[in-house]
Amino acid sequence: MSALMLAIGAGAVIGLALGALGGGGGMLAVPALIYLLGLDPTSAATASLLIVSATSLTALARHAGSVDWRTGVTFAAAGVVPAIAAAGLAQFIPRGILTGAFAMIAAAAGIAMLRSTQLDETGPTGALKVAQRVGVSKALTAGAGLGTVTGLLGVGGGFLAVPTLVTVLKLRMHVAVGTSLFVIAVNSGAALATRLATAQITLDWKVLGPFAGAALLGAWDGKRLSAKVSAAGLKRIFACLLFGLAAFMFVDAVVRGG
Repeated sequence: MSALMLAIGAGAVIGLALGALGGGGGMLAVPALIYLLGLDPTSAATASLLIVSATSLTALARHAGSVDWRTGVTFAAAGVVPAIAAAGLAQFIPRGILTGAFAMIAAAAGIAMLRSTQLDETGPTGALKVAQRVGVSKALTAGAGLGTVTGLLGVGGGFLAVPTLVTVLKLRMHVAVGTSLFVIAVNSGAALATRLATAQITLDWKVLGPFAGAALLGAWDGKRLSAKVSAAGLKRIFACLLFGLAAFMFVDAVVRGG
C-alpha cells in the first residue's frame, strides 16, 4: 500500500477518534507517522501537534454548543506553560526514551478509556451540568500533567482530560468531550508554536497534507459517528488498539535501547 493511502486511512481514523470521543487521536497519530510514514519521533510529534490542533478545532466547531467554557479555560491555562516547557525539552531526549515513554502513556490511555466507559451517559444532550468546585486543585494538577504530555510526546491528551472533567468537575460526558477539544486545541497550539520556534524540522507536505485533510474530514464527521455507535463501544475498540501500539512501541524501545 502506498504512503499516500496509508496517510489518508490513518488520518481518517485519527479524526474520527477526536470528533467522536474528544481525544485519542494524538495517541494514534504519532505511531502512524513513525511506523507507517517513516518520520523520526521528534518530527512525528511536531506533525502530530499540527494535525491534532487542526482536527480538534474542526471537531470543536461541531461540539461548540456543549462546551463549558469557564472550566475549559481554567483547565487549559494550567497546561499551557508545562506544554511549552516540555516541547522545548523534547528535542534533547533520545529516541528510545521517547518511544518507551510513549508506550507507557499509550497503555495508560487504553486503561483510562476502558475505565471511562462507565462514565458514558445515555440521557439527552441538553443543558450543561454545573461543575462542582470541589477538587479543582486536582483538576489543575491534571491540566498541568496534560500539558506536559502534550508538549513532550505530541499528543492532545484527551484520554486524560475527558475522565478528569467527568469525575472531578462532574461534567456530563458530552460536555466533557466538547470541553476536552477546547483544551486539546489550546495545549497543542502552544506546544506546536514552541517546537516550530526552537527546532529545525522539515515536514513532507506531500504526505502530511492528505493525512491532515483526511483527519479534518474525520473530525467533522466524528460527532455523527458518536450518535450511531455507543461511546463505550468506540472506546473499547480504541483501547484495544492502544494496547497493541503500546506493546509494539515498548518492544521497539527495548530493541533500539539495546
